[in-house]
Amino acid sequence: MNIDYSICNALNYHSSGIDSSLIIYDVGCQWSINFLQRVAESQSLSIPENMQIIPVVGKFHLSTHKLACFARYSLNFVQGAGHVDGEILETLWAPFNKIFPTAQSMSHAH
Repeated sequence: MNIDYSICNALNYHSSGIDSSLIIYDVGCQWSINFLQRVAESQSLSIPENMQIIPVVGKFHLSTHKLACFARYSLNFVQGAGHVDGEILETLWAPFNKIFPTAQSMSHAH
């Protein structure tokens, strides 16, 4: 429900004149299945009228999904979609490896 609330608020924020929205979400293949039904049944959720929702899974996460997800939810096949440089946390993993020893032994005793 939290992601539905966040997506609906984002879609309604200054969206006049926007007719389609690309939602890139790690589990977009599962989340999107009943999204419009959940919105329709909710009193507090709404999306702009006639807005097309295009759910996709980012390339970093798509490789761990079923093969059937690739053709349907890959950004490679969405006409007009650009390339995305991943999510900020994943791009920082390599630099975090240098500082992880500082947090490695943290426990209640420390």
